[in-house]
Order: sequence, then structure tokens, then C-alpha cells
Amino acid sequence: MGGLMAIIYGGLAIMPLFVGGVDYMMHILIMILIWAVVASCWDLIMGFAGIFSFGQVAFFVIGAYASAIVSNKFGIPPFFSIFIAGGIAAILGVLVGLPCLRLKGAYVALVTFAVHMILEPFLKGHMGRAIGTGGSRGILTIPPINIFGYAFTPDNKVAVFYLTLVLAVICSVIILMVIRSFWGTAFLALKDSEDFSASLGVSAFKYKLAVFALTSFLTGMVGGFYAHYVGMLSTRMLGIDLFVTLMIMLVIGGIGQFPGAILGAIVTVTLNEMLSPLGPYRPLILGGLVVVLVLLLPDGVIGLLRRIFGGKRKTREAEA
Repeated sequence: MGGLMAIIYGGLAIMPLFVGGVDYMMHILIMILIWAVVASCWDLIMGFAGIFSFGQVAFFVIGAYASAIVSNKFGIPPFFSIFIAGGIAAILGVLVGLPCLRLKGAYVALVTFAVHMILEPFLKGHMGRAIGTGGSRGILTIPPINIFGYAFTPDNKVAVFYLTLVLAVICSVIILMVIRSFWGTAFLALKDSEDFSASLGVSAFKYKLAVFALTSFLTGMVGGFYAHYVGMLSTRMLGIDLFVTLMIMLVIGGIGQFPGAILGAIVTVTLNEMLSPLGPYRPLILGGLVVVLVLLLPDGVIGLLRRIFGGKRKTREAEA
């Protein structure tokens, strides 16, 4: 896991050497890193903990709006507001997770997707406007992240890319450490059987709330970072397109196959941009590719790589 993740991020780190002068390409690389973290968080809660949460986009948007509002209304520097946004998203994640403790499978998906559906009218409504969401207009001015007097504006996308890379690596390392720790084992036990895990002393209440809090925090923090990168927000992010795109990332990479979500983000964002000239046919083609991948590679690209290299390793051991 760790070695492959290092190779992926190492490869991305040298990309500005080749495309650093092309703003469009740098923007794509930045978005790959952002969606890689969001998809990895979703993979942790769904692929490893077995909780069918469909609220990841909602927590991303909550983090984005929270950081923008905290920074605009209270004058808190964006570097700190993104962590506050992560905290707000984590609190809401726990509040959403509490009723989900008594539910399983599709019912959890319905509750968490309901949060996604409720969020847009809230942000556009009177309560949303009262706290500074800008209603239907959105938030039109958001300050960039400033560290030691250096502003990471969209005009200098190479600097923003490397800052995003640092954030993505930190978040991915946290996820990897969780997966490799007792917490990761507990998540897998809960995914397989809650009754069996309870007999081993694994508390479903404790670990389910913990994974809701952690994934919501990381997703909300990255959402806040995104807000300060793009400089404006609207509720269009809550459309079904982003939700489906993130799901495609998981399927391509392999659900429960970390760091498959990172590879999935690279492939999906790249394909999305390559197919953009096709206009309305793009979702159709992407959907067709997903169906083919599910049939041919049920464990995603990571599953294929593990079978290839695992098979070679077994062959060498047999020859020895």
C-alpha cells in the first residue's frame, strides 16, 4: 500500500516539470489531488468500514462553505479556517452517524443521501443566507490561502499544486495509518460481521462514529482548501454529476483497495477532460466504461495489479 502510494504521489510531484507552464494542465493536477483525498475518505468509510454512506459530497461542500464563511465573516486566516471547517464537518458527520448506528446497508445510504439532498435548499434558503452562504448566488469572493505572507492564488498554479500535494499526502498517510492499525482491523471486522466483532470486544458505536468523524473532518478540510483555491462557491457542486464522478473513481480504483481511490481519481479526472468535447455523450461513455470495468475488473485497477505482481511473486517462490 505505502510503496504504491509513494510511487503515485512521486509521479504526480514531477509533473510540473513537464506541464508547469500550462495553467489548464496544472488545474487538472490540482483537482486530481483534491478528489483523490475525497474519494479515499469515501473508500475508508464504505470500502473498509462497510458503511454505505452517500454523504461525502455533502461534507465536502459543508467544509467549503464553512471555511469561506469563517474567513469572510470573522476574518480568520484561510490557513486556520480550513481546519475549523474540518471540525464543523466532523461534528455534523457524528450527528449524521448517530442515527445511522441503528441502520444497515441501503437505509444508511438513504439517510446520508438525504443530507446531500437537504443541503442545497438549506444553503439557498433564508437560514443559509443569514449565516453568509449567499443564497442562490453563492459566495463570490473568497480569499486565497496565505502562508508567511505568500498568497497561493490561482495565478500561480504550480505553488498551489505543491501545497495541495502536501495536503493530499498528509491525508493519505493518515488514512493508510488507520487502515494498518487496530482501527483498520476493527473496521474490517465490523464490515464482515458486527455480532462477531462484538464478541471480540470491538464496539460498533465507537468505531462507526470514529470513521464518520475522521472521514468528515478530512473531507471538510479539503473542501475548505478547494474553496480558497477557486475563490468562489455555488450549490452546483451538489449536483448528481460530482457524486457519480466520485463513485466512478472508487469503482475504477477498486472499492476497499487503498490506494486505489487515488489511481481512480487520476484516471477519472483525465478521462473526464479527454471526453469533454463529446458534450452530452460524455456521461454515457463514462458509464459504459464503468460497466465494463465492473464486469472485467471487480476489484478495480489495484486488484488487477495485485493479481499480476502477486502471481509473479508466487512464480519466483516456486522456482526458488
